[in-house]
Amino acid sequence: MASSGLFFKDGKKRIDYILVYKKSSLQVEKRSTFEKNLRAEGLMLEREPAVTNSDIMFVKIHCPWETLCKYAERMNIRMPFRKKCYYTDWRSKTMGRLLKSWLPRNPMKLDKEALPDLEETDCYTAPFSRARIHHFTINNKDSFFSNSTRSRIVHHMLQRTKYEDGKSKMGINRLLNNGTYEAAFPPHEGSHKSRHPIKTHGAQNHRHLLYERWARWGMWYKYQPLDLIRRYFGEKIGLYFAWLGWYTGMLIPAALVGLFVFFMDCLRWIPICEANETIMCPMCKRNCTLQKLNESCIYAKVTHLFDNGGTVFFAIFMAIWATVFLEFWKRRRAVLTYDWDLIDWEDEEEELRPQFEAKYSQVERVNPITGKPEPFQPFPDKLSRLMVSVSGIFFMISLVLTAVFAVVVYRLVAMEQFASFKWYFIKKYWQFATSGTGVCINFMIIMSLNVVYEKVAYLLTDLEHPRTESEWENSFALKMFLFQFVNLNIIFPNSQRTHNPYLCLQMGVIMVLKQMWNNFMELGYPLLQNWWSRRKMKRRGQSMEHKISLPQWEKDWNLQPMNLHGLMDEYLEMVLQFGFTTIFVAAFPLAPLLALLNNIIEIRLDAYKFVTQWRRPMPARATDIGIWYGILEGIGVLAVITNAFVIAITSDYIPRFVYAYKYGPCTDQGYRQEKCLKGYVNSSLSVFDLSELGMGYSGYCRYRDYRAPPWSSTPYEFTLQFWHVLAARLAFIIVFEHLVFGIKSFIAYLIPDMPKDLCDRMRREKYLVQEMMYEAELEHLQRERKKNGKQYHHEWP
Repeated sequence: MASSGLFFKDGKKRIDYILVYKKSSLQVEKRSTFEKNLRAEGLMLEREPAVTNSDIMFVKIHCPWETLCKYAERMNIRMPFRKKCYYTDWRSKTMGRLLKSWLPRNPMKLDKEALPDLEETDCYTAPFSRARIHHFTINNKDSFFSNSTRSRIVHHMLQRTKYEDGKSKMGINRLLNNGTYEAAFPPHEGSHKSRHPIKTHGAQNHRHLLYERWARWGMWYKYQPLDLIRRYFGEKIGLYFAWLGWYTGMLIPAALVGLFVFFMDCLRWIPICEANETIMCPMCKRNCTLQKLNESCIYAKVTHLFDNGGTVFFAIFMAIWATVFLEFWKRRRAVLTYDWDLIDWEDEEEELRPQFEAKYSQVERVNPITGKPEPFQPFPDKLSRLMVSVSGIFFMISLVLTAVFAVVVYRLVAMEQFASFKWYFIKKYWQFATSGTGVCINFMIIMSLNVVYEKVAYLLTDLEHPRTESEWENSFALKMFLFQFVNLNIIFPNSQRTHNPYLCLQMGVIMVLKQMWNNFMELGYPLLQNWWSRRKMKRRGQSMEHKISLPQWEKDWNLQPMNLHGLMDEYLEMVLQFGFTTIFVAAFPLAPLLALLNNIIEIRLDAYKFVTQWRRPMPARATDIGIWYGILEGIGVLAVITNAFVIAITSDYIPRFVYAYKYGPCTDQGYRQEKCLKGYVNSSLSVFDLSELGMGYSGYCRYRDYRAPPWSSTPYEFTLQFWHVLAARLAFIIVFEHLVFGIKSFIAYLIPDMPKDLCDRMRREKYLVQEMMYEAELEHLQRERKKNGKQYHHEWP
């Protein structure tokens, strides 16, 4: 057991945390004082040198029972004390059994035999107290506190132990920053693989079980074992995977509706394909020939796939879908916080960032929470730094707008060049050539600017000097979202002068290529780094047999640490995808389908990364997804406005609608059919005199606009139809936004944030807990009196 790397050399004391330092480090005195103070707090330490590197030393930390109890009480950790007894109506219970017997087994559910019985999820809990330790169900002291809870207690102690005299000379984070220690992490619970099949021999540890039932690609269609994820990685990571799974499941109806809308009009008649007598004006002044309108038949068919009446319905559907997704996520989060005992949990008072303390150590004020003096940032200094940060944000946005202008100029120049290209294939399909090259250039600009954005966001956030780590993370996350959101959504201004195919092509390429790049950076890069570390071990003369015998803590040390900012990159990727899925869905109905396929892969990829490629992160607690929920709500509002403009400005839906009801053969008949659009193409094309080009042509050609013919008294001026179309576009935007916002608000009002049965269960549990605590205390007192030979009564003493 000791050789497995989970225990001290005596094989009894469990390793709860690992510290790593270099023997060549000069911070010997700080490290010695820190470890001495850790022992004084009640922790047990044991050193052991690394097998593969003579300069590396590991410090194994074990937290004894007495220390666990003391800090569990101090941290108000809730522990189980009585099994839950549910009050259920016998009728609903009977009906539920009947339905389960009639319905087929859900293939997405994991087998109950495959998962352990996590007792604390089915027990009443209360804040741990040593004075009332007899209330709690303690079958085994070694397993009463789970491994994640033990690691969290040790981490709490590591953050508050001094290494020098002084108010701010404490905490493992500062020791990691100044190079005293190289790393600090809780160990994994053994290997994620086993020589024996899990079906016959069972799981050897929770990490192995997570790999077999969650992280393997063969489990892509199964529900996630959220309780086990929460037990192993903590509530914060468990909530991320719960949110990601909920988002992925909600994408299924959106993907099906989008697929239906995409192919709804694919077989409909396209009048452009039969316009073999309409001559279009040349796109350039040199080496350009006159083309017939029907030569752009393929481009028109592609356009019609993304520009039909179904897109309006789908835009409304997705706006409502976003509201339903967020409202039901609040209900799902409420259930999880209840099941995971997070209802009454509050964030602990955070430590100040070392950079903040160093900058403002001369200015102090009393903290209203702790009542102790601490460094304070004066308001004028905070305001000036915030203004500089905001100026930097606006500068980066202006850089994006410059890139937008550059791409627009390129497309105008490239359009003429491709239209006059000597190669006939390029010359014939100049629209696709222009759009395709523009998309590639835009994608390269986006990926290049993302690298710059991250460095600028770091610089601006550090310049603000946030007080705590959570404030730093929220500020940095907001900047990264704004930068990348604006950067990714420059496709909309690029598409104002073109049809939806360019916007669709842009979205498709960016969604596919960017997700491929992100997946490589999330999994491929850590795999390459771990492979390279193993290769360096071989160069030092280590054999593969020797590698197998490495203890668990050294295997974990050779893995990659979790990202510096935890789950921020994971949330940012998914939130940006949510923006793509909702904001431009009117132009690209297949966005939900691509997002669904990507997320199915993303869940297992993240699971594989957490279980096999990363060191075990510190199990942190959280009650929600933080700042990201507010960002998602903002995206939902912006999606309504953007889709209204996409439909009104970049699509042909409004011009066709105006023609059918005002200028077509069905005018004033109150209905719209295919025949009502007869003549629409001719109505949407204006006439130009070829002799005015000076290219030797004669006669007339057509171009897309609503202008008077050259023989008119006001040649080339806008016609009345142009103003009707413009008015209809503006009216559509106003009506669409008010209608959708009204529906969204009504749906949000109808859906309560917490299920009624959960409210009843919480109220009943509160009542039962009080009764049980009273009964347990009374029984304990009666036993004590009987033990001492005193007379006792049943009343409360």
